[in-house]
Amino acid sequence: METQIIDPKNVVYEKPKLMNDNKMHYCPGCSHGVVHKLIAEVIDEMGVAEKAIGIAPVGCAVFAYKYIDIDWQEAAHGRAPALATAINRLWPENLVFTYQGDGDLAAIGTAETIHACNRGENITIIFINNAIYGMTGGQMAPTTLLHQKTSTSPDGRDQRMAGHPLNITDMLAQLPGVCYINRTAVHDMAHITRTKRAIRKAFENTQAKKGTSIVEVVSTCNAGWKMTPAAANDWMVENMFPVYPLGVLKDE
Repeated sequence: METQIIDPKNVVYEKPKLMNDNKMHYCPGCSHGVVHKLIAEVIDEMGVAEKAIGIAPVGCAVFAYKYIDIDWQEAAHGRAPALATAINRLWPENLVFTYQGDGDLAAIGTAETIHACNRGENITIIFINNAIYGMTGGQMAPTTLLHQKTSTSPDGRDQRMAGHPLNITDMLAQLPGVCYINRTAVHDMAHITRTKRAIRKAFENTQAKKGTSIVEVVSTCNAGWKMTPAAANDWMVENMFPVYPLGVLKDE
């Protein structure tokens, strides 16, 4: 049997079928666009576009509905898990997921996040953690690192005044309703591939009604951090990964 050799010059990379032609508003170097692409690819490959319902709350992710051609519902700031709970209970055959930033999920939405996970709702939570409020001016978020400078902590986050960074996914891993948590990144191809696998597994868990699945994507906000995209990636690897180490936190 002859081995088929594929010439890389003849391989054509195609845009995911569920990504529309709207021009993205995200800053150059932002992680959101990469994660959007992965979500669109996974939903298409699983053949569940007609059953997928995304929940986008307030923050940079508020316009996710403009780019991925599935059904979307907007939620008030922090309330995406509560809305996802309602939708999933009304239409349990659908694939329901939230798409949230750290200011949304781990600040104003802390209660909704914890209680939805504690109940083990059959939803997926995709959590973009860039340690800052990216949309509203670069303020300090619950996940902001100690000594990290933001518009509201110009001298760096002070533990005596603002406490420690909130590692909410480690907290959620203790809840019996959570079946899967994977912390990933999208700063290079190897991690993009791992993130895509994590999203697919989370969606499959949701379809199998195993409970709540969470994919945390440790991300950059080069505009809010006031860095070039390349420098932001380097800073993330050096500073964020030790605080939010990548890998599977829970898999049941």
